[in-house]
Amino acid sequence: MGLFDKLFNASSSANKGGDAAKSSGELSWIDLNTMEQLEEIKERSKTKPQFIFKHSTRCGISRMVMSQFKKDYQLEETAADLYYLDLLNHRNISNAIAEQFNVMHESPQLLVVKNGVVVKHDSHGAINNLKLETYI
Repeated sequence: MGLFDKLFNASSSANKGGDAAKSSGELSWIDLNTMEQLEEIKERSKTKPQFIFKHSTRCGISRMVMSQFKKDYQLEETAADLYYLDLLNHRNISNAIAEQFNVMHESPQLLVVKNGVVVKHDSHGAINNLKLETYI
């Protein structure tokens, strides 16, 4: 089991925990680690909201925001796809997100993608103030 698995109990869209994961407080993250996934996110966003959480594993603020986000996240697993981007390992993907979605890079940052465009984004503590259910 890798570090990502230990921290988040998921490493790909194939590793979905269903209601058991939801009830244990774990989220079903999809590891965002290839540029090709950005096109998939755009396409999937036409039928289901896509959330991208950009996280710096060396930043205490990012860890704190991530922890609070995990505690507060109340959406059903089927309501949206939830992507996790490790900025230290995939800064090139973060740069591509900034360019393709016309959103300035920040960390931590949460983006809401619908119909191929970012309809909302926030960073730092404001992430946990987003009412994600309004984008479903």
